[in-house]
Amino acid sequence: MAAILSQYKHLVDFDQKSLFLSAASIAFNPTFWNIVARREYHTRFLTRIFGGRSQTACYFLAGTIFSLGLVRDALYERALRHQPIHPALDQELIKYGAYGLVACGNILVLTSTWALGITGTFLGDYFGILQEKMVTGFPFNVSSAPMYHGSTLSFLGTALLYGRPAGLLLTLEVLLVYLVALKFEDPFTGEIYAKRDRERKAGKKSS
Repeated sequence: MAAILSQYKHLVDFDQKSLFLSAASIAFNPTFWNIVARREYHTRFLTRIFGGRSQTACYFLAGTIFSLGLVRDALYERALRHQPIHPALDQELIKYGAYGLVACGNILVLTSTWALGITGTFLGDYFGILQEKMVTGFPFNVSSAPMYHGSTLSFLGTALLYGRPAGLLLTLEVLLVYLVALKFEDPFTGEIYAKRDRERKAGKKSS
């Protein structure tokens, strides 16, 4: 294994601890918010901590997730600075494309947050704060998960801006982690709304 890693050291320096700290942060964040949100859904532990105020509890989780995201991004940029630059990525045309990717990524993230609001963006469904109807306009008409896709594009653009192959490797991890998260989140969120619809239908029949 050490021999294999040494062959690629000119691309990725696996001796740098910052690389593994960044990778750990990337994996930790969605794991954390999925575990906490599901526990909240089943036990309402955060809502109880905040005196039964589910919206306040959701805003607290939103602030926590946002802060963890800032830490993750800082660790990512630190890891890139410690990695070797590859000449093929250190070109003017690549830089222009990188700026475009970062811009597109930020547009997807910001517009999806605007469309959903804070509670809609940060797992308000798990707190019982449900959307009345599905948001189908931009950016959801171009991406099924604009927050995740936008974040991935931003990671990719940043890797290219720095010209570091290690950034491409970490971006691949970001994509894989988000794909796994969606496998858990989408069915669970879908069931939350399906349960709401069943209860509404049952209520109409009983009345």
